[in-house]
Amino acid sequence: MRTEPPGGTKAAAARKPEAESARKAAEIAKPIHILGAGLSGLSTATILAKAGREVHVHEIRSDSGARFDGDFQGIENWTSGVDFFDEMREWGFDPEEFKSDAFDVIDLVHPDDEITQPRTSGVAFRVVERGTAEHCIDQGFKRMALDAGAEIHYGTRKEPEDCHIVAAGPKETSAVAYGEIFHTDHPNHVTFQLNDKLAPGAYSYLIIIDGIGLISTCLWRQQKKTSRYLNETIAWYEQHYDLNRRPIKRVGGKGDFGLPTRYIHEGRYYVGEAGGLQDCMWGFGMRYAITSGVLAAKSILGECDYEVEVRGRLLPLVRTSAINRFLMNRVGDRGFKMVANHWMRDQEKKGDGIAFMRWLYNPGLGRRVLWPLVRLGMLRRKQLKDGRTVHRLPFRKSLARDVWEPSARAEEIGAQWDAIRRGGGKTSFGESDA
Repeated sequence: MRTEPPGGTKAAAARKPEAESARKAAEIAKPIHILGAGLSGLSTATILAKAGREVHVHEIRSDSGARFDGDFQGIENWTSGVDFFDEMREWGFDPEEFKSDAFDVIDLVHPDDEITQPRTSGVAFRVVERGTAEHCIDQGFKRMALDAGAEIHYGTRKEPEDCHIVAAGPKETSAVAYGEIFHTDHPNHVTFQLNDKLAPGAYSYLIIIDGIGLISTCLWRQQKKTSRYLNETIAWYEQHYDLNRRPIKRVGGKGDFGLPTRYIHEGRYYVGEAGGLQDCMWGFGMRYAITSGVLAAKSILGECDYEVEVRGRLLPLVRTSAINRFLMNRVGDRGFKMVANHWMRDQEKKGDGIAFMRWLYNPGLGRRVLWPLVRLGMLRRKQLKDGRTVHRLPFRKSLARDVWEPSARAEEIGAQWDAIRRGGGKTSFGESDA
């Protein structure tokens, strides 16, 4: 006959919750390591540190935003019906920690140089500066993470397999952007230009904030002598706007676009660019980066399932942008003109220019039907060193129409910059970086 020790079964049952509580307490006490002190990594760190977790962020560069050099970027406000800054406030972030400028209207330049103005009654997008200056968004998120209690280790190398969250930047190249920052007398302004010659497969833009301007061109096809695209783009904007341009420096960067099969791999959460969570059509990524960082933190805290949330909330947008990119790759200026005309007709009909952008990113039935074709026809399957499988957007080869001779004014602008560079003018991104 089996006999139980005094209080046997009941005591054992009582000890189970205690053991589980001890296990949970031990798990919570473990430090969390994040690779990358960009927007996605810092947003994750802030949420976790506010919840009382010990957080260490490891960044190989000397500071947050050091990857950039004072260039302007846009935070879109059309992929959700909720204003993104209101959403950030709900998560506990303070948009007043960094400088931003809201816009409700832009100049839209058609491929034939017609200029129209999409506008909205709300905020279409905001312009922020990237870099290490105090007012930059990167520094704002750095301050919020530090204030929350996170520790940031700059100039340190950490392997992804030793981290819980991977928030590293681009590794390969799917597209590049080149720009020039300059002094100007022109008031605050944004121009978005669709032109396959000046920006192969993409767009160029002009942003002016408080006397500082940025002219940039994006290249979604590989090119030789890529500086000619920037010089020609600057020449075009000088011809159409009274800029009184006085060059300061030239900047640039690259984007690596790919869709992984999983967003949690071997216990690691992949956020922002590391998780392929960005816009494959226009290159917008900050909203995706911050959102994914928040979702990863909430998942670790037991408030949601990161894999489920990303697939339900962000992946449809990313896939739709990839489908749009697939279609853009197959049109030139004629297709760009059709897009611009449709945009303006839609505004006239609905009275709101942002409605077209919302439609463009709506993962409807028609786009979902195209997805298998896009995945097979445009993306390339690749096995990464960390064991993940990703479908990457390759950097496309140039086309015959990309061969053209620069204008006389573009040649003068190139010579002007060469003289400035020899005199100490800074270039943060060269043709070889692509």
